[in-house]
Amino acid sequence: MAKMTAAQAAVLVMEKEGVTQAFGVPGAAINPLYSALRKQGSIAHILARHVEGASHMAEGYTRAVAGNIGVCIGTSGPAGTDMITGLYSAWADSIPILCITGQAPRARLYKEDFQAVDIESISKPVTKWSVTVREPGQVPQVFQQAFHLMRSGRPGPVLIDLPFDVQMAQIEFDIDTYQPLEPYKPAATRAQIEKAIGMLNAAERPLIVAGGGIINADAADLLVRFAEATGVPVIPTLMGWGVLPDDHPLMAGMCGLQTSHRYGNATMLASDFVLGIGNRWANRHTGSVDVYTKGRTFVHVDIEPTQIGRVFTPDFGIVSDAKAALKLFVEVAEEMKAKGKLPDRSEWAGQCRDRKKTMLRKTNFEDVPMKPQRVYQCMNNNFSHDTCYVSTIGLSQIAAAQFLHVYNPRHWINCGQAGPLGWTIPAALGVRAADPGRKIVALSGDYDFQFMIEELAVGAQFKLPYIHIVVNNSYLGLIRQAQRGFEMDYCVQLGFENVNASEDSGVERSYGVDHLKVVEGLGCKAIRVYKQEEMTPAIKHAEQLMAQFQVPVVIEVMLERVTNIAMGTEIDAINEFEPLAESLADAPTATAVSMLD
Repeated sequence: MAKMTAAQAAVLVMEKEGVTQAFGVPGAAINPLYSALRKQGSIAHILARHVEGASHMAEGYTRAVAGNIGVCIGTSGPAGTDMITGLYSAWADSIPILCITGQAPRARLYKEDFQAVDIESISKPVTKWSVTVREPGQVPQVFQQAFHLMRSGRPGPVLIDLPFDVQMAQIEFDIDTYQPLEPYKPAATRAQIEKAIGMLNAAERPLIVAGGGIINADAADLLVRFAEATGVPVIPTLMGWGVLPDDHPLMAGMCGLQTSHRYGNATMLASDFVLGIGNRWANRHTGSVDVYTKGRTFVHVDIEPTQIGRVFTPDFGIVSDAKAALKLFVEVAEEMKAKGKLPDRSEWAGQCRDRKKTMLRKTNFEDVPMKPQRVYQCMNNNFSHDTCYVSTIGLSQIAAAQFLHVYNPRHWINCGQAGPLGWTIPAALGVRAADPGRKIVALSGDYDFQFMIEELAVGAQFKLPYIHIVVNNSYLGLIRQAQRGFEMDYCVQLGFENVNASEDSGVERSYGVDHLKVVEGLGCKAIRVYKQEEMTPAIKHAEQLMAQFQVPVVIEVMLERVTNIAMGTEIDAINEFEPLAESLADAPTATAVSMLD
């Protein structure tokens, strides 16, 4: 046993639980914890420019590498409330992050002390657990329980609120005998898996819907083995994108109202059986339950018991961690395949591939200013298969899901349910902090980019280089498109006559904010592109600048002001606003080309 402050004990526990990186903003009420971090020296810290940014950095850090848990730190008043958006985003997508806030001394609680707020109550709806620690001796075990909860069952965030005097108090604690608690993860039985495979075998046109739970469980390799053993095509959800490569013969495309492929929706509508693993039947994926489920039988596997039947009641439900279930799915399927007891799915899989060859959207536009579809074509042509994309929400993200290609798990980093503007920059910095060697390309519309643009200074200060593509139409594009139903275009224009813009370019002047100047003022590098011929040289130049200066490099692409991206109210009623591809030459994507072989 050793005597130490409760704050020191908290840092030692985090160290034992595998934490090596934190993000945050120091403040008076959390300074004891920062003092302990400095003295121990085992956990690196990145100073955010906004505390919400710190929470999104923690998210990116967790999402990037299996087993990571991002940590964000601030005071409990405005810093804690700033981090609520990050907690919501993490909670919505089952991402474990630990938020630590510094609180007023216990004697001052509920007395309207300066920057004191009941952050425990505020954060409870968007955390797995939120607690204000009122006894110093409880601090080590509260942190132990936090990590246990974040890793058990459906992952998610935890907030620990530490009053100033609790942090400062001396306690007895033996870190040498400390042991992390074993996480609880429900596991399917063989009988359940055999029944599910029996139902799959009875179907003529089965699909696997692969959700983000597979990526959370680090089970993408098992998903690929199971699909290949059975020959069943796979529809990944937006959060599951990357579980198998986009050019895999069994990758059947994504289904949904917005972030979907024409061939993915068509294949879903043609199916008669769906095995969902680690997914939650999100409304952007399904549209109405009636259309999505009509004529199909469903098996649902999820780690959260209350998720089964939440959106609609499946024909058979299995409560299980995705990895535990997939181990048995692979075991049973490979045994049956060896005995010749699995149906031949080659005809059905071939039909899915045929749709993937022909049901394409046009990208090969020559227009200047550029159409966004051509930007994604250029990105596909210039970025390698090991590129990790980071994006949040808006037409830029929706179009990215329709046109980009992802080939590895955790190479599409996206907040799927919450979708807060401003998420992209700090999340990309968190991904970079988690994996210094990864090729990272972030993607934003101009409004998302402006929301937390100050975090670029963090990338400059802490040498966190990545490429950021900003598609600039000077509009709140998704909201403008949604306002079509109200016959208005109201308060969504971002353009204005910038009096500081250069006289020789009407584009910069009328588009308002000069992002290049802002980016450079924050210590980063920036390039502006007007037409498709400039994209490849700009990307090569960005890679050179990134390597030379070790800072984020922004490529701003000036788009035409109004482009409607395909979407609809049902998966069988998608409005294709732009012309469709008449041939592969109209949509020269990596996936389309690979299907010719």
